[in-house]
Amino acid sequence: MHAANFCVECGERLARKGWRARLRGNLCDACAQRFGTFASARSIIVIALIAGFAFATGRYMRPSPPPLVIQRAANSPLSDLPVNPNDTQRPSKQPGGTSANASLSATTDDAVYICGARTQKGTPCRRRVHVAGERCFQHKGMPSLVPLSKLVIRP
Repeated sequence: MHAANFCVECGERLARKGWRARLRGNLCDACAQRFGTFASARSIIVIALIAGFAFATGRYMRPSPPPLVIQRAANSPLSDLPVNPNDTQRPSKQPGGTSANASLSATTDDAVYICGARTQKGTPCRRRVHVAGERCFQHKGMPSLVPLSKLVIRP
């Protein structure tokens, strides 16, 4: 930015150097005292007002965030009924004659499968997958090193 060499009011030569010349503006000492301190800080105040107006306009014009939607899978074992924190847990009977706790323990006793694909080290991958013959995210499309019967892990 170019600093002025002469006063804009009286034309007297300005002999200031360095960063103070930029703060004092385009007026000599006599004119600055005559016009007051506002004249020397006018540009800074105008820039601050423009920045504040731009910030407020940007905040006002910003679109509201979309609503939070949580979706559950169709085969989810969770109920769609609202939860009441004051209710105590009671084992409820399901249509098959078994309680809810028995169905949870049955799912934990199910077989668990591993990926079994060749890793960089040359060993079979030990990541767990949902179905026998399926591969983990890193080894999709790769063949297994071990037969399907050895991919089952029983707890």
